[in-house]
Amino acid sequence: MTIAIIVQARMTSTRLPGKVLKPVLGKPLLAYQIERLKRVKAADRIVIATTENDADDPIVELCKALAVDYFRGSEQDVLSRYYGAAQAAQADIVVRVTSDCPLIDPAIIDEVIQVYMAQCDRYDYVSNALKRTYPRGMDTEVLPIWALEQAYQEATEPPEREHVTPFIYNHPERYALGHVTYPKDLSHHRWTVDTPEDFELIRRMLEALYPLLPTFNLQDCLRLIERHPDWSAINRHIEQKLYGM
Repeated sequence: MTIAIIVQARMTSTRLPGKVLKPVLGKPLLAYQIERLKRVKAADRIVIATTENDADDPIVELCKALAVDYFRGSEQDVLSRYYGAAQAAQADIVVRVTSDCPLIDPAIIDEVIQVYMAQCDRYDYVSNALKRTYPRGMDTEVLPIWALEQAYQEATEPPEREHVTPFIYNHPERYALGHVTYPKDLSHHRWTVDTPEDFELIRRMLEALYPLLPTFNLQDCLRLIERHPDWSAINRHIEQKLYGM
């Protein structure tokens, strides 16, 4: 089976346009994320699902420079774009992460994949974000291509087309949902980039961690925040958008 990590990315985000290519230490955020995704052991390939808009040409150029596959599709119908990317990758299992998570821990992605693979006869979808215990920014969803195809064919509500997986997890009577949780609740941490405040926190974390330990993990992030408890206040007031995963 082919396991593909598919990352949706675009330049025209509403609250922080161009966020995925904002530089830290001279390197765009998406490049940090791709570097980390390449360390996921269970995945066979990575695809960046961007749009057909000219504004997203720089994302395509980055993918080419980093030798990462990309797919271009609809900006508004993200589910259609995502399904197209999965088809192009000939994916049997889809791993969904979003491009606003440059600190995502490859080991956590591997864990969610492993839980799904070990219990795919029991679960149709496994995530560490529905029952949130991990910091926001570590969000990972795993589902089979047939479930994504059903969502693509049947989803009609705008949020279902704009956010890829709500059709699945909003129908627990139809799809068996599995949850991966952390031993303690870390959900108060917000390590995703959607606003200038978010970027400021992530910039500080990357500048502190990456030069010394480019393969930093969740525990390294937690220890850093323990040393700088005031940093969490930078974006604590930010409200997550509905369906933000």
